[in-house]
Amino acid sequence: MNFGHSDENDETNIELTPLIDVVFLLLIFFMISTTFTKETSLKINLPESTGEAVAEQPLSIEVQIGAESQYAIAASNDGAAKPLINSNRETLKRALAEYQSQTKLLLIIRADRKAPHESVIRVMDVAQELGLSNVTFATKQFVE
Repeated sequence: MNFGHSDENDETNIELTPLIDVVFLLLIFFMISTTFTKETSLKINLPESTGEAVAEQPLSIEVQIGAESQYAIAASNDGAAKPLINSNRETLKRALAEYQSQTKLLLIIRADRKAPHESVIRVMDVAQELGLSNVTFATKQFVE
């Protein structure tokens, strides 16, 4: 029985190969499971168009109109759509008035194809009152 210490057996090593394997597997898992979709606060089914998409957009405000006339507003610099409390004209006007001072602002109306015509006209009317004259509509690209 030898209970004495041996200097040759006290050295410990950490193997990095299994650690690196686990880190790479975790990296691959998170890369595969991540989704990169643009989420909106309202479920919108866009009408189709045959026009070409614009390559570069200026600073824009997107007014989303749901099928039951719900409104949400998303700015291009923050991306998160904020639903409005109600569908009243004054509520919409107060929400869009924040962006009234922006120069060269593009107002994008993204309306569901089943949204009432009145809701789209209400957005256009409020935009005209506030002096937002650069207005466009969002559509899906038509593929034959």
